[in-house]
Amino acid sequence: MAISEAASAVGRGSSTVVPLGYNYLSVRLQNALWEAHQSLCGRDFLHFSDVGTSELERLIRLAQVLKEAQKSNFTHRLLAGKTLGLIFDKSSTRTRVSFEVGMLQLGGHALFLPGNQLQTGRGEPISDTAQVMSRYLDGVMIRTFRQSDVETFAEYASIPVINGLTDEFHPCQLMADALTILEHMGGLQGVTVAYVGDGNNMANSWLQLAPKLGMNIRVATPPGYQPLAHVVEEAKFHAVHNHTQVLVTTDPLRAVEGADVIYTDTWVSMGDEAESEVRLSRFEGYQVNEDLCALAKPDYIFMHCLPAHRGEEVSESVIDGDHSVIFDQAENRLHAQKAILAALLADAGAFGEDL
Repeated sequence: MAISEAASAVGRGSSTVVPLGYNYLSVRLQNALWEAHQSLCGRDFLHFSDVGTSELERLIRLAQVLKEAQKSNFTHRLLAGKTLGLIFDKSSTRTRVSFEVGMLQLGGHALFLPGNQLQTGRGEPISDTAQVMSRYLDGVMIRTFRQSDVETFAEYASIPVINGLTDEFHPCQLMADALTILEHMGGLQGVTVAYVGDGNNMANSWLQLAPKLGMNIRVATPPGYQPLAHVVEEAKFHAVHNHTQVLVTTDPLRAVEGADVIYTDTWVSMGDEAESEVRLSRFEGYQVNEDLCALAKPDYIFMHCLPAHRGEEVSESVIDGDHSVIFDQAENRLHAQKAILAALLADAGAFGEDL
């Protein structure tokens, strides 16, 4: 193909990546996909315990290039002909829309599967459902309550399984968060993240991810609402290896002092509604507001995975203020998840050359 022909193909929405060497974005996209794909292809993405630093860095790099491709209207149908099942036991805005749009942009198809409409809701074993869906689909994303259910599904499935959120972990959100911090801070090494609030799936995932990417993580929660103990120990192990810092405390002031990033989440997650009044009382003093943020670095950024409850975990002046990057985070769910999907599901044809 001549250079002029390659340019013409891109302009008319070619369904293939332009051959290596003809277009700089194409070169970077193929290289980024190859680097992420070679160790992640066919694997599950359930949490960060079994994902290494280099693999995380490659995923973030792929997300950057995929975002550039989308912004440039550069066709990147890396998953043409692929189908992703989306199992939802919990309500969703960002997860559903970003996965469905992401698969469409990658040339594939997403199938929305509400959990209450599947036979698992009537007692069919997860193991049977996983094996059946493996005969129909190329991958499955699950958003549910118990982490053990996702891991059981993955154990019996012969296709990649992605954790779209459980009560214990939310890895897809964290990949978007890392991309967002990189964009705003110019790097990840040495960045200090202060997480204030409930020691929930977000706190657990931050503890798993931050040390592996060279970030310092501080988590401040009320007594009795700390993150999982084994996750804290895992974080400390990786922090020693990567020369970063991990702090778990009940003092939000100590956590936020000198931080680059201040992060919070709802105090009442899905499934905790019965504890709402108790939680609102016990979390008093853990609101992210202007007084607390004054302790952070002057150029700090504020992050929240949404949905947010203004006046509870965060004040309106902070979440809607100049330091807030919450909508950059929300957008980056799309790009980060496209990177995960491409790395796990792409085949040789996506590279424009044989693997």
